[in-house]
Amino acid sequence: MNALIKSATIVDSKSDFHNETVDILIEKGRISKISKRISNSNNYQELALDNLHVSKGWFDSSVSFGEPGYEERETIDNGLKTAAESGFTAIALNANSNPVIDCYADITFVKSKAQNKATSLYPIGALTMASESEDLAELYDMQNAGAVAFYDYQKPVSNPNLMKIALQYASNFNGLVCSFPQESKISGLGIVNENINSTRLGLKGNPSLAEELHVSRDLFLLEYTGGKLHIPTISTEKSVALIRAAKAQKLDVTCSVAIHNLILTDDRLNDFDTRYKVLPPLRTQKDCNALIEGLKDGTIDMVTTDHNPIDIEDKKLEFDHAKYGTIGLESAFGALQTVFTTKKAISLLTQGKARFGVLQNTISEGETADLTLFNPESTYQFVKSDITSRSKNSAFLGMTLKGKTYGIIANNKIVLK
Repeated sequence: MNALIKSATIVDSKSDFHNETVDILIEKGRISKISKRISNSNNYQELALDNLHVSKGWFDSSVSFGEPGYEERETIDNGLKTAAESGFTAIALNANSNPVIDCYADITFVKSKAQNKATSLYPIGALTMASESEDLAELYDMQNAGAVAFYDYQKPVSNPNLMKIALQYASNFNGLVCSFPQESKISGLGIVNENINSTRLGLKGNPSLAEELHVSRDLFLLEYTGGKLHIPTISTEKSVALIRAAKAQKLDVTCSVAIHNLILTDDRLNDFDTRYKVLPPLRTQKDCNALIEGLKDGTIDMVTTDHNPIDIEDKKLEFDHAKYGTIGLESAFGALQTVFTTKKAISLLTQGKARFGVLQNTISEGETADLTLFNPESTYQFVKSDITSRSKNSAFLGMTLKGKTYGIIANNKIVLK
């Protein structure tokens, strides 16, 4: 693949061309030249786009598609196309398919389905067999097949001894254990944040305490066992404080926050719109403020879309019966920029790579082209026509977002929206 990118502003603090507007020549998938002006003497495909900015490729640490088993929600093929058009050159795929991805063959299958795509797929294997929290899955075999972490998606491991053994066992081969932070005996049948809104609307509450107890438990287990722990999608002020203290103790822990938990609060529930039924639930503005501060000071290591397509038959129901989840790839950049500067948004969309073993390049001559193309200034209302996903269950529909993606250049391919 050969291409010439014209008049692009580079956003990459590790590049010699950071904040400069330049031409970028790509030959056979590598950046061969960066200069103020490059002539297109070989008649390559030329990319000249309005207010074009280029950064290192973005990464999402928590993406669900559906295939195998739930293809009506999303296929791997269309899911990766959606990710590419949304600016993501790499995604980590959750194991919540049918069957659950819990063995060597399952990892091999999803990797084979993602071959020759612009966006790279990094599979996450289930932590326990069938994600049933009874017996550990084939962690070592799955890592050998290409799994980058182990996680029972949105299912807490209720047995603390099982989590202890998982951390001890995975530490033998530097495996990354993920633990969904919810104490089910406390959350019970709660489906929204336990707060004045849950009482007013007559919806069962899921208290912050359920998350914070589980986070605290896992941090104690990590201190005891050693190993590597990632806590996905935290949502409360106290969780941020607990992880901040654990990092001060030098524990090997990272965490993420879903973009919708940063921006939306449980005030959105007034109309019982099931697009806002997510897990963990939308919390309060005080929690949002603490999460944003946690990202600013480095306590929270990365953001995720927690992209979870749900078909209309399972989403457009009474609130009690609808499934949890929102899609988020298409709205990620535009939503983040309603809270953060462009520089910070790009940092948050790329800094999770190291934890999940994803290749990191800089925008420099001789490097493989792994680039996201975007316009940071475009302001627009997010509507259904902006969605490439098969499922349309976006919590951001109708909102005004800032910043649009053009696509990516990665794996020797160009994908433009």
